[in-house]
Amino acid sequence: MHTARTLTSGGRNGAAHTLDGRLEIKLTPPGAPGGGANPEQLLAIAWSACLLGALRHAAHARKLVFPASAAVGAEVDLAHGEQGFFLSARFAVSLPGLDDEIAHRLILAAQRNCPFTKATTGNMAVSFVLA
Repeated sequence: MHTARTLTSGGRNGAAHTLDGRLEIKLTPPGAPGGGANPEQLLAIAWSACLLGALRHAAHARKLVFPASAAVGAEVDLAHGEQGFFLSARFAVSLPGLDDEIAHRLILAAQRNCPFTKATTGNMAVSFVLA
């Protein structure tokens, strides 16, 4: 369906761009002064966008009107422990106008369908809440 092609140089103190020219970004370590984004921020944005798409897909599959103001807040933590560096993530899903039970069902369906969530299942602590 799609292959994303990127080139990154300099690591957390570098830059990255897509080979199709659609995105160029300066990279900085978490908490560093100046402009630029860190990989955890980029993961949070990409994953939440993917999850929002999976939520929309789940709603449409159930013939539900997907809220135009639906949103996903994401927090991705970079931590260090006995086994080295690791990630964890938390998502706050806002589905205004939908019954809480239906919203929870959509969140569960989206978790099963979102490629980012599937890729990280069993690899990191991830939580989803209805906001």
